[in-house]
Amino acid sequence: MTTKKLSITVLFLSIFSFANAGIIKVVTTTMDTKSIAEFIGADKITATSIATGYQNPHFVDPKPSYIINLTNADMFVTVGLDLETGWSPQLLASSRNTKIQKGAAGYVDASVGVNLLQVPTSLNRGEGDIHIYGNPHYWLDPLNGKQIARNICDGLNRISPANKAFFEANLVKFDATLDLKMKEWASKMAPFKGSKIIAYHNEWVYFETRFGLQIVDFMEPKPGIPPTPSQLVKIINEVKTNHIKAIISSPYFTTSSSDVVKQQTGVKVCTMATSVGAFDTIKTYFDLFDYDINLITAALK
Repeated sequence: MTTKKLSITVLFLSIFSFANAGIIKVVTTTMDTKSIAEFIGADKITATSIATGYQNPHFVDPKPSYIINLTNADMFVTVGLDLETGWSPQLLASSRNTKIQKGAAGYVDASVGVNLLQVPTSLNRGEGDIHIYGNPHYWLDPLNGKQIARNICDGLNRISPANKAFFEANLVKFDATLDLKMKEWASKMAPFKGSKIIAYHNEWVYFETRFGLQIVDFMEPKPGIPPTPSQLVKIINEVKTNHIKAIISSPYFTTSSSDVVKQQTGVKVCTMATSVGAFDTIKTYFDLFDYDINLITAALK
């Protein structure tokens, strides 16, 4: 490389570094918290998610690139509870980044203040994969998005107090947008209140509760246990007896067992999105519920 070209390259990198010097680097564990962080932080932040939207957030294979991102991060956002317990703590510790360790200003637990469902009164591992703090899929109630956004906003305020007014204004906009969308979603779901459905895995309780559905059984005989022949027979009978119209599942579960029930009963199998990015059209937290509500209402009609 010539001296002139080298000088131009160095100048470009210097300008780029200067332009991005004040940008807050946020790493989230999931695409949902990334989407909300981007709304609150806007052009004051850059955000990356460790898990993809079509990936089971319980099971993420640690990669060196994740550690690099965490090492350079100013803020870390976790869904919390025990959702990422199998991989997130190890990555966080390996980053050696004191700014984002638990208890530091840059550490954000998005579950703080959320009204949790299915909190166990006792633990029995014979019942399958039981969540010790409560069901961790709380973001699937859209109104919980407000508390998630509040927690993320508080984190950004801690590490960048000069931009507090900016973040708080965006939080107000987020809540207002969510309120408008909630009216739309509630109106679409209202005719189907009380509808009985089957779920593949116990991750839809917040969605079920918010929109008045009734999950009467699961394809899994116990959480984390694959469907058995006897469970399929049980589900087929329930679908026929209760005139159930839909089985809901997620992109990371096979539909083979649900398809058996479909062949025997005519029930519709809906692969719903559990996170932003599960499908190409789902770019934001609001898109997530647009997609799922349009899918489930079409199946229940």
